[in-house]
Amino acid sequence: MGPLAGLRIVEIAGIGPGPYCAMVLADMGAEVLRVERPPKAPPGDARFDLLSRGRRCIALDLKRPAGVAAVLRLVERADALLEGFRPGVMERLGLGPDVCLARNPRLVYGRMTGFGQSGPLSQAAGHDINYIALAGALGPIGRRGAPPTPPLNLVGDFGGGGLLLAFGVTCALLERQRSGKGQVVDAAMVDGAAALMTVFHGAQQSGFWSEERGTNLLDTGSHFYDAYETADGQYVAIGAIEPQFYAELLKRAGIDGESLPAQLDRARWPEAKAAFARLFKTRTREEWCKLLEGSDACFAPVLSMSEARSHPHNVARGLFVDVAGVTQPRPAPRFSRTDSGVQRPPARVGEHTEEALRDWGFAPEEIAALRSSAGGE
Repeated sequence: MGPLAGLRIVEIAGIGPGPYCAMVLADMGAEVLRVERPPKAPPGDARFDLLSRGRRCIALDLKRPAGVAAVLRLVERADALLEGFRPGVMERLGLGPDVCLARNPRLVYGRMTGFGQSGPLSQAAGHDINYIALAGALGPIGRRGAPPTPPLNLVGDFGGGGLLLAFGVTCALLERQRSGKGQVVDAAMVDGAAALMTVFHGAQQSGFWSEERGTNLLDTGSHFYDAYETADGQYVAIGAIEPQFYAELLKRAGIDGESLPAQLDRARWPEAKAAFARLFKTRTREEWCKLLEGSDACFAPVLSMSEARSHPHNVARGLFVDVAGVTQPRPAPRFSRTDSGVQRPPARVGEHTEEALRDWGFAPEEIAALRSSAGGE
């Protein structure tokens, strides 16, 4: 099920963007085998570890020759390998790209790091907030006069990291159809976060975008692209950029446009923003929904995660699905002929060691030896 059905991928388990990449590929139908280190304690309930959904999990000790040899056996049958360690770690384990590509010249070797495989910071520790800060993506996010606001870890880990690694691996697999050769995909979160900022680099250099945070069209500087508190302490989101949508918003909200500054008069945006703030506090969120939702006013209620799961539009679209009793977003995007779906719930560490290794061509005695070396899992 899914457009990537038939592809076999080995995931060397890590955190954050690597598992997200593997989840996306599994959601699209690829058979992804997650290789974890043997657990030091009995595996717990994995149901809520949604980044691990869609794939089987085996336990191998990669600090032992038997574990390394087993991964190389898997590589021989794989279309791609994913890893998210610091540069040099896989090489020290004996599983670097040169070794793996020698075993399987058609292998696509996907690497996920924060700062990249090279450069003066390549060996430094970091997290999403550090990578997007260095990429110039954190600085512009926030309100005027306030510190930068970390956008969860969506921009570095997931958007600029895992998602672009999935895209890169898929591109390399497509190229392999022409050349017959594998290659290394070097995905760095700094690179990806910078790429996501492309349009803003052009806007800044043209003079359209100010580097003063919270003063621009899309960064809460304008009154017509922001979130506003309602009478009941909830929030609504307004994105009425185009003149016709802005006019629709004013009309439906009962505002006389002549009483406000011109829409694009930047000098008076603070004045207009204050007027909007007063306006939206005159009704509850639900009242604003009844007045504006579904119109061309570019309006939406600001929902919590639990509220989003039950919104009528999301329910009608089947945006959230139940897998093993846990509600979660369904795979995206959708396909007319080879649509995808969650392949299986998250697995316990080592849950499928015997089953998966057998399917990947290991003999029973080899599996028994590996289970022993992996601590019996």
